[in-house]
Amino acid sequence: MCPVLGVSLRLPSLGAVAWANLSCVPTAMAFQRSHKLNLLRIAVLLLVALAGIKFLFRDSLTLQLHKHISKDSTFWGDAGDSGPQSQAVEVHPAKITVPRQGPKQQFAKDLSATEMRLVHLDLKGAAPRVSYLEQLFPLLSRLGANGILIEYEDMFPFKGELEVLKSPYAYSEEDIEWIQQLAELHKLEVVPLVQTFGHVEFILKHTKYQHLREVERFPNSFNPHVPDTLALLKVILSQVMEKHRRSSWIHIGADEVFHLGEGKDSRNWMSRNKGDTGTIYLNHIKEVLDFISTQYRGLRVLMWDDMLRKISVGALQESGIAKHVSPVVWFYAPDFDTEQIGQFITKYMESGFEAVWFASAFKGTTGPTQSWPPLSSHLKNQLSWLRVREAMPRFAPLRFQGIVLTGWQRYDHYSVLCELLPVGIPSLAICLQTLVNGGFTEETRRKVLEVLGFQSMQLEQSTCEGRGAFPGAEIYHMVEQMNRHLKESITKMLEEESAIKGWFSPYHRKHQFGNPRNMESFGSKVLKLHEDWESFVRDLHARLESIYFPDTVEEWLEENVNPYLDPLRDLVRDYRAIIRLNAQPKAP
Repeated sequence: MCPVLGVSLRLPSLGAVAWANLSCVPTAMAFQRSHKLNLLRIAVLLLVALAGIKFLFRDSLTLQLHKHISKDSTFWGDAGDSGPQSQAVEVHPAKITVPRQGPKQQFAKDLSATEMRLVHLDLKGAAPRVSYLEQLFPLLSRLGANGILIEYEDMFPFKGELEVLKSPYAYSEEDIEWIQQLAELHKLEVVPLVQTFGHVEFILKHTKYQHLREVERFPNSFNPHVPDTLALLKVILSQVMEKHRRSSWIHIGADEVFHLGEGKDSRNWMSRNKGDTGTIYLNHIKEVLDFISTQYRGLRVLMWDDMLRKISVGALQESGIAKHVSPVVWFYAPDFDTEQIGQFITKYMESGFEAVWFASAFKGTTGPTQSWPPLSSHLKNQLSWLRVREAMPRFAPLRFQGIVLTGWQRYDHYSVLCELLPVGIPSLAICLQTLVNGGFTEETRRKVLEVLGFQSMQLEQSTCEGRGAFPGAEIYHMVEQMNRHLKESITKMLEEESAIKGWFSPYHRKHQFGNPRNMESFGSKVLKLHEDWESFVRDLHARLESIYFPDTVEEWLEENVNPYLDPLRDLVRDYRAIIRLNAQPKAP
């Protein structure tokens, strides 16, 4: 037995000398051999050692680089009928290269028996820095989440021909890997969301891809009849899934495909084929599912359900999509009609779907400019979904797989920002714990207050009292203070101060004249109010920048602070300029 490799070596005959069972012998025996024999022995052992090391490294690298490859046929036809394109497709004005690749095994965990609670991170606006996610993920896990649905949009680090899609502040590839490691550390399943039909403004706004619009004037939805649409989606899906090999699910969006059927190609197709928009929709979804099932075996697929609601059971059955995707039924109203939801679920059961998901909301659904989440409204939404959940046994064999707590950051790519994530944390905590406990009990209230570091909460007033001990608590309190007092205090000063209305009217300011005696009667109050709010905003700006990128900070302040503070700023500017004139005649 050789101490180097730990094995006995048997070498073939070498010339006229027969070698048998060469091993590391005691030093005394070695002196009996010739010098030539010793040198040869050493040379052979070195060669064998090097070969062994190379063999071991080769196996290690093989495990890291090679995936299981399956040559199963696609589920829409026999092998060879469809699948990944292997050639470059020339389009005008963009060149879309479909990736050359074989099918890949998605190393997904078996979570079919686990009731999932996914927290939705909508990154189409106010995407947080990864350092904030480091603080957020432990909180989500503690509150009862076991997954996150990440809607990257332009925050994904697209590369190559897709680089035009990414934001200047997009996450790096290292960020994406770190996010997944953080999620894994806190037992959160990562589900990427890639819009594949509607809500693709972040793609179709670019000149390079405008030719893929369903309606030329609107960037909302893809034209499914142009082959380049599917070619582009294959590249997008490939890049996203390449960075999410741990994921068990992918969400393909497919909601609110506005203007479908209105484009020239769609009208021509319906005329030729005596078809309707439902058929157009299903045909496109089938192509997307075909690509995913072919390339990522074992990966399960989710989609929003709203476009399926008006499609007949027969059409859904005929399409065959039910075996390959789960609908996510979404309703965000506080007291929605559970009977109507039951009708949708019945349709999906009869259509052959195996699992269904629900989607509630903890923020971002009560108005496009909403800056403060109404706690009672979102709580009632969860309670409505719990009633639907309790009724699921009567829809067997369709099974309930999980719920997504959506937290929309914009209504679409072009709308303003909704409630910031730190501001929505109390609402999220209430919603999550309500789902975990099957209702909003005293235990639910106690756990929420304990985890968030509050002393009390007032649901109808949408307020929580106490210092708060969750990531972004300072921003929560500052936005609350701003919502309560910024507009009110400035309006009161500008519109109710009689000295300003009488001696510093817009006419006075336009013609730059005023009496310092009268101006000084209100000047100190105006200057103090201005300085107090400017100091407050500087502090808020710094805290926002610790969580968000500069574009988000600029946009949020522009939309939520400047409309109220700018009139005060203008008044102070004019006050300082005119009082220096020392009561000069009116300017022409």
